[in-house]
Amino acid sequence: MRKLIFFIGPAGAGKTTLAKAYASKRGGAFLDMDTLLRPAAVALMSLAGKDPEDRDSPFYKQHCRDLGYRITMNAALENLTLGLDAIVIGPFTREINDPLWLDQELSTINASTENVAVKAVYVYLPSEEAYHSRISGRGSALDVWKLDNWEQFSPSLSRSEIRWPVDPASILYLDNSGPFTSEKLEMLEKFIDREN
Repeated sequence: MRKLIFFIGPAGAGKTTLAKAYASKRGGAFLDMDTLLRPAAVALMSLAGKDPEDRDSPFYKQHCRDLGYRITMNAALENLTLGLDAIVIGPFTREINDPLWLDQELSTINASTENVAVKAVYVYLPSEEAYHSRISGRGSALDVWKLDNWEQFSPSLSRSEIRWPVDPASILYLDNSGPFTSEKLEMLEKFIDREN
């Protein structure tokens, strides 16, 4: 059965690193929202006279956020219609709190969790300090606003529960402390391969 695999979680948790490791070993369409949205976000922010690297300000969230999710999910759904697994990476903060969201997305391609195996890996770190260390250590221009506005940004790091109506065995909450290891990848593979 085709799979829709989500790597979800706050900035700095390591979801992209884990997703890349899985995709490079197992294949599938790799759809990172940051990558897919970036050209449009740079253009929109530049046209508005804003910092093109900003991904966190209220202006960005109002004018670019939903576009990023739409682009990413359209690509994922199209791959599913071709019978391909889709690996989707993004925070999905609003979407995971909406019990109807997943079914609505799948229904646009006349699919459901009956014929698409949905797996969600929620990646997180155990403390605000761990996030700060990882975000500051990666040196990305996309993180400047986060670090400069840490007090405003840090509440977004709180761990959330995924409220989609799927088998609880389809959801993995992964504390991604420490370095990437082959054991983490093996655990991910077992989780994603397991039939619920």
